[in-house]
Amino acid sequence: MSGGSASFETAYDLLAAQPFLAGLSEGQLRQLSYSASRNVLHAGARVFSEGGRADRFWLIIRGRVDLYTHVPGRGDVVVATLGPGEVLGWSWLFPPYRWHFGAVAVETTFAVNLDAEGVRRLCADDHDLGYELTLRFARVLVERLQATRVRLLDLYTVPP
Repeated sequence: MSGGSASFETAYDLLAAQPFLAGLSEGQLRQLSYSASRNVLHAGARVFSEGGRADRFWLIIRGRVDLYTHVPGRGDVVVATLGPGEVLGWSWLFPPYRWHFGAVAVETTFAVNLDAEGVRRLCADDHDLGYELTLRFARVLVERLQATRVRLLDLYTVPP
């Protein structure tokens, strides 16, 4: 989304520009675009809460979103801050479709969101796309869990 021309970009254009989707075919991107819409997440807005229904995911175009988890005795702890080019949300892909983290927009964030049910249906119909998205989201999942582990170790490691 660049400058003033961003309002004229289609969902397809926005998806095609996202690094997370690089290498998908034009047809696959077009099919995904039918489940996509532009989204503005205002600074301070809760995007989703831990345990809530995971019904979509976002590809961040501009802005930042904090991922947090609730740690007993410590409250909500930020485990990662996501920015342009990153994907927000993976819980929609795996039953029981509940968020494993919470998310809050740190600043006004522009993103494209994709409807989970529509994307799951598309993946069931196009196994090549389903396989490719599953691999990509598995990488995101591993990265997020590793970041969470490191962050929690930082919190609980007592200096000698």
